[in-house]
Formats: sequence, C-alpha cells, structure tokens
Amino acid sequence: MIDRSVIQVKGGKGGDGAISFRHEKFVPYGGPDGGDGGSGGSVIIRADSSVDSLQKFRHKRRYLAGDGKNGQGQKKHGGNGADAIITVPPGTIVSYQNAVEENGLVADLEKPGDAVVVARGGKGGAGNARFASAINQAPRIAQRGEPGEEKAVLLELRLIADVGIIGLPNAGKSTLLAAASAAHPEIASYPFTTREPVLGVVEAGKKTFVLAEIPGLIADAHLGRGLGHDFLRHSLRTRMLVHLVDGSSAAPVENMIQVNNELSLFDTALGKKPQLVAVNKLDLPEVAARQGEIKEAFRQAGVNVRLISAATGKGVDKLMAEVAAKLEQIGREREEEREVPRKVFRPQPRDASRIRKEGDIFVITVPGLERMMAARGVTAAELRAQLKNRLVRSGVIKELEKVGIRRGDKVRLGELEWEW
Repeated sequence: MIDRSVIQVKGGKGGDGAISFRHEKFVPYGGPDGGDGGSGGSVIIRADSSVDSLQKFRHKRRYLAGDGKNGQGQKKHGGNGADAIITVPPGTIVSYQNAVEENGLVADLEKPGDAVVVARGGKGGAGNARFASAINQAPRIAQRGEPGEEKAVLLELRLIADVGIIGLPNAGKSTLLAAASAAHPEIASYPFTTREPVLGVVEAGKKTFVLAEIPGLIADAHLGRGLGHDFLRHSLRTRMLVHLVDGSSAAPVENMIQVNNELSLFDTALGKKPQLVAVNKLDLPEVAARQGEIKEAFRQAGVNVRLISAATGKGVDKLMAEVAAKLEQIGREREEEREVPRKVFRPQPRDASRIRKEGDIFVITVPGLERMMAARGVTAAELRAQLKNRLVRSGVIKELEKVGIRRGDKVRLGELEWEW
C-alpha cells in the first residue's frame, strides 16, 4: 500500500507587461497602450473518490502549472496560465516537507471535492499603460511577471474510519473485524498477518459505522520499529479505538499499557482518544477459567473490560452496540464544543523598501519595483526619469539620500542599472 509520497510542485510564471504605444492613422499622440501579462496557473490538489491510492506518484513526482501569456499592444492583456489539478484519494493529508513554519500542515482532504492550492502562480506584470501619468505621459517601462511558488509537498493517505481496532500482534483483530462486518481480512495464527489496514462496515441496530483493523505494533513502534508509523498514522483519523487484548497472555493489563504508551509517545492526542477495552479468546478453556482474575486485574487498573470471543462471535454484537452508542455520545459532545469561529483580521505589513551596498553599487530591493524592465534604447537618464515617480512614492529617494548617495554613483534595481 503506497500511502506516503513526496512531490515537487511549481506554479506558473506570470506574463510580462508590454511596452507599446498606440500607432493609428489620424490619431496623433496616441499614448501608451501596453497590456498586462496574465497570471501564472496554480497547482491544486483535490480529493477524488475515483482515486484510491498514491501509487501514481511513484512514477511522476513533478507537477508544473502553465505560465501566463505576455501582454500586447492595444491594451491586450495576456491570458492566464492553466492550473495543474492533482487528484488524490479522500483522506489525504497535505503538508509542506521540511516546513520552516511552526506547522507544515496545509490541508486535510477528508471528503471528495475538498481542494487546496499548494503552489500559487505568479502575478502578471503591469504594461506601460499602467504607468502613464500627467508627469510621465510616455512611460517606457513595464513589469515582468512574478515567478510561481515552488514547493516540496508531502502526501499522506490516512484511512477514513470511525473506529480503529488496536492491539498487539496476534490479539485477534482480523477475526474480530470478520465477525463484526462483511470484511474478509487474512486470518492466520502467526503475528503480523495483516500488513496494511483493512476496512469493514458494521451494522449495530439502526446505526452503521466504519471499522478499521490497524496492523499490530511492538515496543518502540513510535520510533519506526515493526510496522511503526504505518500503524500509528492510520489511528490518528479515527474517532475512537477498540483496544483488543489477548486473553491467553500471561499479563493482559501490561499488554494494554504497552500499546497505550506507544500511542502517547507517537502523538499525545492519539493517546487521549476514547477507548473500549475488550479481552479476546474467551473460547479458549484457559482464558474462560481465569475470567474473574482478568476482570479483577483490569478493575484494579481502573478499566472497565469486556470479555469476548471473536472466533465464536460471543459478546461481539454487544461490544459493537457499545461502540455505536459511544460514537453517538462523542458526536453530541463535539457538537456542544463547536463554536462559531470569529473572523480574525491580520493586516499585512506594507512593502518596505530596503537598500544595501554591493561594492560601489547601491542595490534597491522593493517588491514590485524589482520586476521593472525598460524598453530597448532607453538611456540611463531616461530610465531614472521614468522611475522617479515610483521611487519617490515608495520612499526610496529619501532612503538613498540618507545613506549618502552622490551624483555619479551606480544604482541597481532588479536587472536595471543606471548612474545616479
């Protein structure tokens, strides 16, 4: 089962703005008419019920969105780039790999149709028609398109199940799933028979829920031993757990504690999930003979335990009815806790200019202005005149004067360079 994959995604580059002037017969002083570049396409990941695994990402790992088209004369704007749509199975967790942010999680695509943008396309550049003003009536500058975002995205498929059956290897989880639902997991007497999670639908009275058999784990599974994270990751999405304990074990309470410790060490939220504990293999004479001893041991540990036989079906229906009732209670509690989220406004900081010196060149870094480009044949004096209004409005002129720029010094803005 391929349930974890890393892909590279990149949004499309925005189209460049056009530098153009209107040339029509009988229309003197036509003025600038360069159109804007189109925006680059974005990379979107969408949950689709027709997809059931992450297998395809073994062969294709790089996804690119379309670039925006360049602007043209007559104020013709360039077309937007095509989005790249990546389909994944419902239940896929999307996160940025090696995220510097405090939380790399991007989205939980739980239902078909859920979607998230993982790499945005760059904005298109403004054409020279955008820079016309009363002072600068014939601008010969425009903007280049922004590059698209590029990210490494981690996809993790986690089962969508209401209840997970957990326990040590050979506790009888497969047998319980088969007894409670129409699922047909592989059943054998040796540990680790189940190599990947198996789902089944349970009908308990008028209620139905999805039950998942989660592969067994051993000590230090949270560190990756045994089936390790393959087990623990799939337990995270379930609403509650059925903890199955082998009644033929010499120390069933210690077995339960060992499994719960692994859950907590992997994720504290997983260790706090609601559980129903059931001791299996009541059909074995040695287990039936020590029923009272087992119940007393769990009572002293503060656990209300159920004794069942998954092989004969004894106690299974009653256990599933308890599970259905517990799920209903959990649903009511979540509804009561749910609050209407308040809208939080987070004002974005204004684009702040920054000036640094590289050798004898003053380098200007101003978002938006760095993408400026000039028409062919524009002299340094013309270029400064074209940019002057923009530099004044952004406060760059004052900052340059503060850091001691003098006539004749070289200035660089993006790919443009001229003499002050």
